[in-house]
Amino acid sequence: MRAVESIAPESILAAPRDDAPDVRWLSIVGIGEDGLDGLSPAARAVIEAAEIVFGGVRHLALAGDAVKGEARAWPSPFERGVAEVLALRGRKVCVLASGDPFLHGVGAVLARHVAAGEIAAMPAPSSFSLAASRLGWALAETGCLTVHGRSLDLVRAHLHPGRRLLVLTSDGAGPGEIARLLTESGFGGSTLHVLEALGGPRERVRSGPAEGFDLADVDPLNLVGIELVAGEGARIIARAPGLPDDLFENDGQLTKREIRAVTLSALSPRRGELLWDIGAGAGSVGIEWMLADPSLRAIGIEADPERAARARRNAGALGVPGLEIVEGLAPDALAGLPVPDAVFVGGGAGAPGVLDAAIAALRPGGRLVVNAVTLETEALLVARHGAQGGELVRLSVARAAPVGGLTGWRPAMPVTQWIWVKPGARP
Repeated sequence: MRAVESIAPESILAAPRDDAPDVRWLSIVGIGEDGLDGLSPAARAVIEAAEIVFGGVRHLALAGDAVKGEARAWPSPFERGVAEVLALRGRKVCVLASGDPFLHGVGAVLARHVAAGEIAAMPAPSSFSLAASRLGWALAETGCLTVHGRSLDLVRAHLHPGRRLLVLTSDGAGPGEIARLLTESGFGGSTLHVLEALGGPRERVRSGPAEGFDLADVDPLNLVGIELVAGEGARIIARAPGLPDDLFENDGQLTKREIRAVTLSALSPRRGELLWDIGAGAGSVGIEWMLADPSLRAIGIEADPERAARARRNAGALGVPGLEIVEGLAPDALAGLPVPDAVFVGGGAGAPGVLDAAIAALRPGGRLVVNAVTLETEALLVARHGAQGGELVRLSVARAAPVGGLTGWRPAMPVTQWIWVKPGARP
């Protein structure tokens, strides 16, 4: 016999009555390249009932005769369209979008401003779902990312041998640009599948190697499937912290590999958090922080303009072009920056006011990690540890190196590390 679930009385009281007014003033409808033929009767009905229908010019054309109210092409810049929709709160508004509006789409943006109870959402299959079905790939086992309106460098962190990727591009030039990036990164033997105008009468799927890519007349509405094959010497960005030092362009101002791995462990990145990297140098700590998860953000503070430019180049080359670099000297350069969840001080910890400013800015429950190589800065950290607690660690690394005709251990400068957690619970 099937068990009967108990229902709390408050949930019964909260359930909407049949005669309750419908507060869902905003409809978000996903539409494919097959237009009205691919819509459910319910989706078509909400388009027909809307007083105002927003959408790209292509979306409005696909919806055709179903648009009975005022048709408004989505304006530029994008944020202006969001403001126009919000200004119509309470009226019957419909927003058309490609495929699933909540996957890199306008639905996710609008949901930040409109309560879920005010939205009637009707998604269509996403371009990723359509592409996976055409290629016979398991979507759950495939990396899905978008470079639509974003830097192509985002692809770099996903280049691993044997992996499959689906990449949504911005225009007809996108597949060729991806092919060049793959070839330059040592993945020229990879197979590219260019899927164009999926789900509509213009649908086309073409394939070929990345190296020597020569497909012409690519539809602006396209997605690229990639079967990655790494050649000898391919540039592969590992998942674990502590990337090889030679992956970073640097002038010697670099937190070395082993110390960097321990530093990232101490910083303990958690989803959605922001790092300040004070004295960013080559940007290695901020870069590896962001590589830990796509939701992580980092701001590097660097006084030297050449090093700041170098850190930006490293961020792009290692797949995290979103690393923000602020040129200036701490603590003055810290003013006005977003509140950090973690702070790393790899250079300039001994400068007046730097540690006090970092501690003051840090969110309650946030982590501060400071590395010192000089006796003067080490003494400062010892004093801070005595006064404020935390954890004090001495790190030393030695590497085998030639000694005459033999081999011996050549020690690197030891690093003293202070790890401190700001009292209080994160709000």
